[in-house]
Amino acid sequence: MINKSLLDRLAALDTNTVSDALDFLGLPGATVGLRPLWNCPKIVGRASTVLLAPKSDNVPTVHLITPVVEQIDSDDRVLVIAGGIEGISCWGDILANAAASKKVRGTVIDGFSRDIDGSESIGYPVYGRGVTMISARNRVVQIDAAVTINVAGVDVSENDYVIADTCGTVFVPSAYIEKVVDLGERIARRQDGMVEAVRSGRSVAEVMHDTQFEAIHVEHA
Repeated sequence: MINKSLLDRLAALDTNTVSDALDFLGLPGATVGLRPLWNCPKIVGRASTVLLAPKSDNVPTVHLITPVVEQIDSDDRVLVIAGGIEGISCWGDILANAAASKKVRGTVIDGFSRDIDGSESIGYPVYGRGVTMISARNRVVQIDAAVTINVAGVDVSENDYVIADTCGTVFVPSAYIEKVVDLGERIARRQDGMVEAVRSGRSVAEVMHDTQFEAIHVEHA
């Protein structure tokens, strides 16, 4: 129940606010370039990590990511994939359909997807660096899962928290999720107040002065 409550609270925020909270706490997590690959909804969940690598032989093998999808048994998962090859797909519509049937919330790829229209047609969210048509078959394989991976410069571990929206993707270490959500909620309230102050005619230079943001530090302390 605690985890579901935290997910609901995280989902009420956006990536900008969560990134700011991580900044205040001196934590990594915000990425650059992992954006929605179609006009998909925000996704919030827990990471199921997958590590890929270039294929080095011609031996037939299980298709990448399929073992991870088959083992999912909860409805809070986001697939987080790293280790692909530039311009080569590591996601497609068959995987999207399989993931959707397992109630996976979405996929974040530090790489490329193909068949993006197929993912869109079933409403399955995909975030990544771009779209391609080139298949992963005989080019990329899965080498590990449920391990710490590096995604766009951020280390992401199994069960870390994920939030992705139109501005990009942010990861929150599971050990810090309560602190990040608590602070994020305070930041959101303060920023809402700043918007209202500007709309009411207060000087934007005054409203956006660094001291106004430093006040969040005081509240946090």
